[in-house]
Amino acid sequence: MRFQVREKIFSFGDDFTIKDEMGNDFFIIRGKVFSLGDKLQLFNMSGEELFYIEQKLLRMLPEYTIFKNGNPVALVKKKVAFFGSKFIIESEYGYYEIEGKPFNYNFSIMKNNNVVATVSKEFFSFSDTYGVDISDNEDYGFIIALVIVIDQIIHDDRK
Repeated sequence: MRFQVREKIFSFGDDFTIKDEMGNDFFIIRGKVFSLGDKLQLFNMSGEELFYIEQKLLRMLPEYTIFKNGNPVALVKKKVAFFGSKFIIESEYGYYEIEGKPFNYNFSIMKNNNVVATVSKEFFSFSDTYGVDISDNEDYGFIIALVIVIDQIIHDDRK
């Protein structure tokens, strides 16, 4: 399934929706205002919290934890590699890697060496929107949560 995601997810008090490829609202994102570090919640359209994302502070490089039902299910860290940056994703859902150019919004999310999602600005013509195409056998909410974390890291680096 393909989703439309707006660049720079987090801004103060900004709640918004992630749409499916037909333009229908599919997920709701809520950011916590006046908090230290990024804190975001991902809800389904019924208002049920699917995932909670929290930035860990006082780290040399960005680090985020993704929670489900109050329990940590993934840790996403940015590492500096010889050529560019690399993301380390430790998850209860499997071993994930990012391949491609995340800072240009053209990359794949690999799980156990298989492509499970593709992120591209080419999917949609809007300048501040990119597409996320997720395999049907993946948890859409979890993959969207990963993409949100990567989006946050991209924009933190550009500040």
